[in-house]
This record gives sequence, C-alpha cells and structure tokens, in this order.
Amino acid sequence: MLSTASGIGTLFSEPKIQKMKVSMNWPFLKVLGLILIILVSCVQEEAPDEFRFYRDLNFDGIQRSYLINLPPNFYQKAGSQKFPVVVALHGTGGNAGQAERDYGLTAKAAESEYIIVYPEGVPRPGPLGIRTWNAGKCCDYALGNQVDDVGFVSVLIDEMIGQFHGDPEKIYVTGMSNGAMLAYRLACEIPEKISAVAPVSGTLMARNCEPSKPLPILHIHSVLDKIVPFYGGLGLGGYHFASIDSTMGVWSSIHGISEYTEKRNLGDFTYTFWEKSSGLAMELYTTEDGGHSWPGGKIARPGADPPSTAIDATELIWFFFRRH
Repeated sequence: MLSTASGIGTLFSEPKIQKMKVSMNWPFLKVLGLILIILVSCVQEEAPDEFRFYRDLNFDGIQRSYLINLPPNFYQKAGSQKFPVVVALHGTGGNAGQAERDYGLTAKAAESEYIIVYPEGVPRPGPLGIRTWNAGKCCDYALGNQVDDVGFVSVLIDEMIGQFHGDPEKIYVTGMSNGAMLAYRLACEIPEKISAVAPVSGTLMARNCEPSKPLPILHIHSVLDKIVPFYGGLGLGGYHFASIDSTMGVWSSIHGISEYTEKRNLGDFTYTFWEKSSGLAMELYTTEDGGHSWPGGKIARPGADPPSTAIDATELIWFFFRRH
C-alpha cells in the first residue's frame, strides 16, 4: 500500500485527557461534551479516503495540486498490473472538485478500473483565485506569467506511472474549454506520453504544433458556443480563437489525411470522422443545442449555458479512450 503523502490529510491521534480535579457540574459536562463532539467531528472530516485524495506536487518553484481517484481494485492489483490513466483538465475558473462534479468522469473511471486525475491550474492572486492554463495563446494569469503547464502535466504523468502504477501505454487527456486548449497543446508538445486526447468546447491555441507523432483526436463542440466560437473569432476575454474547422485541418494534415472520410447529420448533432487504414484518426461531434458546456453533464455555475442533451460527452470520450 502507498505511504501517506502530502495532500492526503493527517489522521489525528486520540486526544490525551489529563487528570484534573473539577466539580462535575452540569454546565461543565455540557461544555466537555461539546468539545468531544467537535474533536470527533474533526477526525471524521479530516480522515483521508484511501481511494480519493488531493496531493501536492512542487514544480518549477510553484506548489501545484491535483485530485486523484484510484479504482476500487487498486490496492489488490497494484503489484501485478498497470492501470490506464485519464488526465481531466478543468476550464477557466474551475478546479479539480468542480470538474469531478460536473463531468461525471470519476464513476466511469471506477467502473473501467482506470485511474483518473484532476490537476489544478495556478490561481490568479486575489479573492477569486481564478485558475487557468497556459495553452500557448490563452489564457489570463497562466498565459501572462508563462506558467509551464506542459511541464507540470508531464511530471504529473510521470508521477502517475512511477508512484501509482499507471500504464505508460494508456495515458489519456481530456479537458473543457481552456482545459481542452491545454489538451491540444500537450498533444502538440508531449505526444510521446499520451495515447489519445478528447477536447470539449476548446480549440487549438498552441503557438506551434509539430508533434513527433499524430494522436487520435475526439473533439466535441456546440455551434451555439459564444465563449469559444465554433466558427472562430473573438470570444470571452477578447481572445481570438481558431475555428474548429481550422483545428481539425491542422490535425488532419498531421495525420496525413487530405479531408474527412464521412459526415453524418444525425438531427441534433453531426458526426464527422477522418479514417486511415489503421482505423479512425479523428472524430468530431458538433451539437445544435447546448453551448459552452459539457454535453450530458451538469451546469457548472448559475447563468452558464445548459449542457447539450443530444449526446453524452463522458460516454463518448470513454468509448473513444477504450478503443485506443
């Protein structure tokens, strides 16, 4: 079993109660009882879950953090098998807990006996502490301070393999919005560490994309998205986003495919795919409903776009990862 690590939490030892002479009156007993209840409550709240915990990772002079969920059979099989790993990247203003809550990926990971890890972007100083990723040409604090998020995720992947028995041949990355943009940048810069990527409601914002090898791509987007517009142009924060057609064009060129193989209009969504002799290289699901949201997921915050009901992004992504 893994040793207790920073970020997991610390088990409290039983409090030592000194012998003392007191008058055991009723008010004293009530206060003592209240103190004991608080102590027990603290122990229960601070006790770590051995399958789900936060962990710190010091990288590039910054203390980074991530939330990890281990599969239910992890401690029984860790010595005899390696586990596929999914890295799930939150969007701007999100965090690990929000991504876990809204995307529904943890349940799929447990069911499939995968490790899933939710890294956290560096927060902007201030009361809101908005977290972002440096995707190359976006976004906010991470971009302005040239945070090395590619290096951070690369080291995180190494940690998943070295300390949590992750399978180096089955490392997958998905992300929402700014997290999807970082997923694309990772595919451009460290493809040797990744088996496939599945960006949702994001686009390619890397300054250069010349990967050492092409990766399977699954992209999911709504034509109603105004924050990262499907057809490109100015979106949230005044950033100019590449259109999804141009993003898929870059990757089809990397794959050596001149154009898509087939496009199917299925009512509320369109399915487009690019196929090679070795199998499907890229897939694109374009929904006519929803907006800047995770299809089939939860509304991330009040006022956010409703998720598409035409498809279930989590199910599609998981099927895609299992194929690769």
